Parts: sequence; structure tokens; C-alpha cells
Amino acid sequence: MKRGCVLVVDDEPEIRQLVQEILEDENYHAVGAASAEAARGALQRHRPDLVLLDIWMPDCDGITLLQEWMQSGSAVPPVVMISGHGTIETAVEAIRIGASDFIEKPLSTARLLDVVGQVLHRARPVHEDGATDADPRPVIIGRSLEMARLRTEAEHAAALDVPVLITGERGSGCSLIARAIHAHRAGRGGPVVWVKLGASGGERLLAQLFGTEHGGQSLPGCIEKARDGSLVLEEIAAMDGVAQEMLRGALARNWFRRIGGGKPVSVGCRVIGTTSRDLETEVATGRFDEDLFSRLSLLPLYVPALREHRQDIPDLIDHFERQALDTGHANYRRFSTAALNVLRNYAWPGNVTELKALVQRLLFMKKRGDIGEAEIRDVLQRQRRVVPDSLPESFYAMPLREARDRFERAYLLYHFERTEGNIGELAQIAELERTHLYRKLKGLGIGLRRDRSK
Repeated sequence: MKRGCVLVVDDEPEIRQLVQEILEDENYHAVGAASAEAARGALQRHRPDLVLLDIWMPDCDGITLLQEWMQSGSAVPPVVMISGHGTIETAVEAIRIGASDFIEKPLSTARLLDVVGQVLHRARPVHEDGATDADPRPVIIGRSLEMARLRTEAEHAAALDVPVLITGERGSGCSLIARAIHAHRAGRGGPVVWVKLGASGGERLLAQLFGTEHGGQSLPGCIEKARDGSLVLEEIAAMDGVAQEMLRGALARNWFRRIGGGKPVSVGCRVIGTTSRDLETEVATGRFDEDLFSRLSLLPLYVPALREHRQDIPDLIDHFERQALDTGHANYRRFSTAALNVLRNYAWPGNVTELKALVQRLLFMKKRGDIGEAEIRDVLQRQRRVVPDSLPESFYAMPLREARDRFERAYLLYHFERTEGNIGELAQIAELERTHLYRKLKGLGIGLRRDRSK
């Protein structure tokens, strides 16, 4: 099976053909376009998972085309810019507009394949058959009664083609359960498409979900891309009222219309919603549509917080150790009994995600010898530099935008310190795409001291 479809847009035929051949050799499906006009048509015909876009072209430069796509309101695959005349300013401008990365000519095959692989892995929503390459069959770790119950419920959900609602605290593993349900769909396969709600809203979200029709051209949305598979809506409580209403109607009728279109399109996929909020409270306060909640919660699953199944911590550590060692960059270190006891008694506000980050940090530090109680307490002590639970009265007197910026800065600073400036870990905890996180940190005045994840 192909690893994904890549559209190569470059007016130089030799370079375009070379890049296509390199990608085909690596089991990607590669298609070419020699101009911006050809790229527009190829985007509609081939529905690529990634676009490699040259900056200098005769009819329209790549930056302008990128800007056009980002402002169209339609769902656009990740775009990586390519240029033989690149400058730092051009790269920054491309990323500011929405590019995922930037490659300079002459192209390095290793750099090209690394960027393509990384960007597709980060964006993997689209046309992912099951789970990630690193975890092809998601495993629900743990021997506790809580996790045994969850495994049974997930297996039951996988056997049915009805909507599923997965609730649990952030970092508890809701996304893993969604992947497990899809991957075990009784051999039916099909793509799994992920949409992170809250990252976009309004018309952009509607176009992303339902697709668009304009000027005789149509672009499919995520619902269509998930046909015969699963559509996972992460943090569904963040969906705005208009999107809730349209999704409710689509599920009730089992069809929808693209934005600007007239022809009905069948839903044709299973919808899985995840949330860390109490949706019953959201319904009671009018922030979430009651009928949509009823349709999504035909099969409700609860993912317990890590503090509710502490006895599974040793098994989880073993799992994360094996993952870290498989990268080839970690040292094997045994967790002493005293260290495990400290971890069992910790509150784990970040749940399993926090435990995984801690294990990775300890194994990637290149230290030797067993991990003892003192080392664990030292790491946890740095993680306890928490933001106060209560906010000063003056906070509530601020305009909403200022209050939000203040909170975002405090939140990101807290996790920035906890992860010791590791942008990869911070992006995972905050559930933000990496380039978006860079822009947000810069906008909030948070300096990047280091990024050890590179």
C-alpha cells in the first residue's frame, strides 16, 4: 500500500521528474504539476496528502498560491515550500502563511525524505489506514479492572458502525482509544481522518469538514475523505454552534451538501468524538446541541485518569521504554522499586502523556545506572511548578483577549519549564501543530532557549 500521495509543483521538468522518481522509489504516489494553474487542477483531481511547492514559477509564485489556498476556506493538505533562491525571510513568510516546512535547492534526498515523512506523520489524519507506522495496532496497556473494562467496551464499539463518544481528562488516552476502535473494525479497514476542534472555526471549519464547491470546482472535506472509515473529532465540545447544527443535520439525514454546493453527499463514515469536558454540563448550559449529544453518545466510553489505575504504571513504563529504545537514541535504565513507588503515589495531572514524557526524558539524558528515588523526586519537583488554581480578582476585569493571552502565556511557560524547552514534547502536551506553536510562542514573547527534540 502506498504511503501517501504527494503533489510536486515545479516548473523545471528535470527537478520535478527527479523528485517524483525519488518519492516513487520510497513507495509514495507522486504526481507532478508544472505551474500554479496545473497545481490547482491537480489538487482537486488527486486530493494529495502533501504538496511540495516551488516558490518561483512563471504564472504565479508559490507564496501567492500558498496564500490563495490558505485563504480559500477549503481543507488544504500540508504544504512544503521548495526554492533555489530561498532566504530566511522567505522561509519565515511561508511558515507564517501556513507552510509546514521549507526545503532549499539543490535538494538533498535525505532532507527531502525526512521532511516528507515528518510532515505526513504530523498531519496524519488523512488516509491513515488504522494507526501510526510506529504503532500499527494500538494496544490498551494495563491489567487493572478499569483498563480491562475499557478494552471490552472498545472491542464492542469496534464491532458496530454507530457514533462513539470518548470522554476523559487531557492526556488520559482518548486518541489512543479512538485509533484502537478504528483499527479493530473487524477487518473493514478504510481511512481514519482526524480533526482537532478549536484549532479552527467558522467558515474555515465548515469547509474543512464538509468541503466546498466554487466556480465549477469542488474540494472534498474531511467527512468525504473518511468514507468507509472513521472521522475522529478531537475535543468536540470546542465545535461552534453552526458546525454543531450542520453535523447534527448530516448525521440525522445521513447526507450533507458541500459549502456552496447543491448535490447531496452521503456521510459514509463512522463518527468518533473525544472530549475532556463534561458534555452533559455543556448541554445543560446551552453550549452544546442536545440532539447532537444524543446521537454521538449512543456508545459512550470513559477513559480513566492515570490516578484511577496507578497499578498499571509499571506496565506503561515498560511500554514507553520499549518505544524509546526503538528510536536508537535512548539508554536502557532500570526503574528501582523505590522510584516506582514514588511514581505510583504521584497525582499525574497530565495523565499518561505526562508519564510518557517523563520516561523519555529520563532515558534520553544519556545517564547510566538505575533510576532511583532521588532522581525521580528531582524531576517531579520541577514538574510541580504549577500555575495557581485560583486567579486574582484583577484577571476578571481584563478584556477577554488580554485575559486569554495572559492565560496562554502562563500555560505555555509552565509546560515550557516542565519540558525544559523541548518543543516536541510541548507541542504534544498542548496538542498544537509545531509551526503553529512556534508562532504562538513568538507572539507571546516566550524565547526558545533550546529544542532537544531535533
